[in-house]
Parts: sequence; structure tokens; C-alpha cells
Amino acid sequence: MEWLAAHDYDVARLLFQRGLALIYVMAFLVAVRQFRPLLGERGLLPAPHFLAAVPFGSAPSLFHLRYSDRLFGVVAWTGLVLALAALTGLTDLVPLPVAMLVWLALWALYLSIVNIGQTFYSFGWETLLLEAGFLAIFLGNATTATPLPLVVLVRWLLFRVEFGAGLIKMRGDPCWRDLTCLYYHHETQPMPNPLSWHFHHLPKRFHRLEVLGNHGAQLVVPFLLFFPQPIASLAALAIVVTQGWLLLSGNFSWLNLITIVLAAMAFDDGTLGLVVPLAQGSPPGPELWHGAVVIVVTGIIAVLSYRPARNLVSRRQLMNSSFDPLHLVNTYGAFGSITRERFEIVIEGTDEAVLTPSTRWREYEFKGKPGDIRRRPPQYAPYHLRLDWLMWFAAMSSPAYHEWFLPFLLRLLEADRPTLGLLGNDPFAGVAPRYVRALLYLYRFTTPAERKADRAWWSRQLVGEYVPALSLARLRGR
Repeated sequence: MEWLAAHDYDVARLLFQRGLALIYVMAFLVAVRQFRPLLGERGLLPAPHFLAAVPFGSAPSLFHLRYSDRLFGVVAWTGLVLALAALTGLTDLVPLPVAMLVWLALWALYLSIVNIGQTFYSFGWETLLLEAGFLAIFLGNATTATPLPLVVLVRWLLFRVEFGAGLIKMRGDPCWRDLTCLYYHHETQPMPNPLSWHFHHLPKRFHRLEVLGNHGAQLVVPFLLFFPQPIASLAALAIVVTQGWLLLSGNFSWLNLITIVLAAMAFDDGTLGLVVPLAQGSPPGPELWHGAVVIVVTGIIAVLSYRPARNLVSRRQLMNSSFDPLHLVNTYGAFGSITRERFEIVIEGTDEAVLTPSTRWREYEFKGKPGDIRRRPPQYAPYHLRLDWLMWFAAMSSPAYHEWFLPFLLRLLEADRPTLGLLGNDPFAGVAPRYVRALLYLYRFTTPAERKADRAWWSRQLVGEYVPALSLARLRGR
């Protein structure tokens, strides 16, 4: 089926699949290290409870057959090994059906994790990885030319990611329309990185230009992805540059990286050849069975695209939502509203038996989120610190809205080792404290003068108690 072949996109496919494999490596590594304390049998939101309450049809997952932490470990490690195989190019050395089975396994294993991950897996980049991963199954490998319909489908996904994000901003916070959102965003984003302080202190005029450039990249450039070359490549380049800028300014898990990976499918081999020397020759077009599968999948995606497309033009646009339990075609968006102030929850513990006004409280430090005002914000993306991100959301509302929060405090009172492994440091060195409490602080970046004077990156002011002092007996008795 030579007419289905897009011979000018074989290198783009290689970049796309290797980049996607890298993100799968990150995703399964996060699962290996974080899932069990968050969602395992003794996790903050135990997956077995969720599986007992939610039917397979609503959340398809291999774990509906049976869940155990040991079985989860097998699934996560298998996914990690397969992702490493794809990253190193082994899928290009095997027959096409075998390569497709590897990509299918990666998608099915990660779908099984996401669908039981509850609020800890409710981020838009989870469904984005699943949708991109589903398309990767049918892209082929080095034994066949890249199918043209899949090139178009990947661009359609990228279009929805960018255009959806642009629309949700224009329909949401007025600061996107008056170009002032970045006066606040670098300081109040979920997890600042080492450069965020510097970005925050750029001139306000430059911040307005940043917002204007963002609108162009998300509301105009996505349409150019469907133009002939070299326009499509120029559109992809604009997306890569803007996403790279976002990578420099904050920790957004793998959202920016996967958007760059998607943009790779808009560069043709002629454009890529201007940057790196390319080998001559091209594999043959898809075989009959492969071409037939591609046509069927394209039809399915086209039908499922109706609701996400309608969502884009709706006045009640949804952000980061799935319209099917397999997450095949979704809607995306980010930062439709911007917080003007940064509140942080600081958790403290004490080993004193009796609480008095002079009780010495010691702070728990998280790996990524702000805590110690003199600690420079770290770089973690594209690795995803799930607990740290949820702490950012928790600070915006009462703990009653976050069912995982009190179980988290309980695990700290138990000195639960897996839970403590999610933190940057344990001030009690593995010994259980007698009490823990949570305080709410207002954080802001220091000014350059303040930074020079006391070497602090943050200034903070106590707002009040978020959760009063609790003991193990009291929490277990709730």
C-alpha cells in the first residue's frame, strides 16, 4: 500500500518514538518508586479499595483481575524494561508485528496504572502519554515507511494540546487577555525550578511579550501544522522553542517534553537534513495488513474526535478530560487561571510528650515543593513528584477536600518508611514523632536586594493552622 507511505517522515518517526520511549521510561520509573506508598495496599488512597468500587468498564485495567503490590511491581518493571528496549532502538531490529506488540504492551500497562491512579494520576500529561502511545503502536518501525495518516493524527493531537491550552487561557483568567499573567505565574506555579526566581524578576514589559508570544504559539501556530512544507516545519520549530522556554522556567513533569516530541512529526526529512546528515534510501510502504489496520485506526480516531473537537469550540470548554475510558482522544489545556499568591503547607512534628507554647517543632522537607526558604528550587522535570504536586493543590482549600491528606499525616506518625521515602528529609531519622501538625504559610520570592542580604530564595509569613496537632491515637480513632 505504497499510497499510504510518507517517505519524508521516517526520521521524524524515529525521533518521535525514541522521545516517547524516554517519557515512558520516566513514567514507569515514577510508578516503580512512588505508586506503592501513594496507592498500594497501604497507600494513601489504596488501589484495592478503588478497584472494589469502580467497574472494569469505567476504568479498564489489568488490575481488575487481581491487585497486589508484588504484581504491581511486575507490571511497572516490565513497562520500564520494554520502554528501555524501545529507547535503545531494539523495536527497529525486530519484525513489525513484534515491535507493535511492544508498543501495545507499553500502552496497556500504563493505562492499567493510570486508570487506578485516582487523584495522583489525574494530570493531563497522563492521558497525553496514553494517546500518543496509542498512536505509536501503528507508526511502524524501520522495516516500513511511516504511514501518512499517522503523521496527520499526531499533528491533530498536537493541535488539540496547543490550541486547547490557548483557548482555555483566553476564556479563563482575564490576566491572559491583559497580558499580565506572568507577573505572578513564575512565583505561584506548582513547582518552581532553579531559574524560576530569575524569570520572575524579568521586566514586566518582557512578561507581557512572553504572554503575547504564548498566544501566538497556541492560537495561531497550531493551524500551520497542516500546511505544506516548509510551513509545517516552521510551525513545529515555533512550538519547540516555546516549549523549551517553558522547560527552562518551571517543573511541569513531562508536559513540555512530550509536546516537543509530538512536534517532531511535523518536521520532514528534508528539514531535518539541514541539521543532521541523513542516510539515503527509504523502506517500502506499509504491507496490506498494516495499511488496513492504519485505515481502521484512523477511522476510529476520526469518530472519537467529534466530542473533543466540539469541546474546543464550546463556551464551557473542559480542560484535561477524557471522553472514553481508554483515553484514545482527549481534550487538553493548562493554567486557565493563575493564582496571584502562593500558599504552602508546612508539616511539622515533635517528639515531646506534652505540647506547650515552647514545644520544639521540626519541619519535614519535601523533594521539590518550597519549604526551607534558603533552599534553591530544584530541577526535577521531566521526573514527576506526585505528592509534591498534590500539596500545591491542597494549599488552596481545606484538608476535607483532599482525602489523602490525613492518611499522609498518619503515615508520618507511624514513621512509615515508604512514605518517608517520598520526602526530601525526615527530621526524626526514622523514629516516629508523637505529634504532627500542618501550618499554612504565604510564600513569595525574595527581591534581588533581599536575596543578596540573606541568601534566601523565599520569604514566608505564617497564615495559620491548616491541621492542628494530631497524635497517632487520635488519627487512628477518627
